[in-house]
Amino acid sequence: MTQLKPPTQVPNDEEGPSRDEIFTALSNRRRRNVITYLKRNGDGARVRDIAEQLAAWENDRGINEVTYKQRKRVYTALHQSHLPKLAASGFIEYESDRGTVSLTAESRKLEVYLEVVSDNEILWSEYYVGLAITCGLLAAAAWAGTVPFAAVSGYAYATLFALAFGASGLAHRASTKRNRLG
Repeated sequence: MTQLKPPTQVPNDEEGPSRDEIFTALSNRRRRNVITYLKRNGDGARVRDIAEQLAAWENDRGINEVTYKQRKRVYTALHQSHLPKLAASGFIEYESDRGTVSLTAESRKLEVYLEVVSDNEILWSEYYVGLAITCGLLAAAAWAGTVPFAAVSGYAYATLFALAFGASGLAHRASTKRNRLG
């Protein structure tokens, strides 16, 4: 029986956090919410404000409805665990003595992992496969001489297909920007 070797680590071409560090940092919803809060509200946020907003999100309440106990529980977890972990990975600057948190340049590497796809959306890979099949069927119908597809020139089809894929690419880009957290 042959012994399996562990997968080799992919070398990190850039300095900064590894993929494992990124996944570890994002493995906790509260840490993801910290990043989301900072992206929405800018740098230099106070831990107290972050804890208040996270407590509201976690308890599905407005900020004014959050109790002291709910806010304190989040604040303590942020201070003792989540913020130091994000800071150690280099995604935030955490000044515990001043109670401030800000994003670093490294936090931009998290954006790829923070995209969200709604339940009612199809995957873009499925959309592009469908578009390619549709274009292929149109081209096959024109090549076979099927009426009315044979009446359209190859240049018109090429232009139509380029426009369809170009418009799809722009829609994909807009959707991706809209679905990013923060």
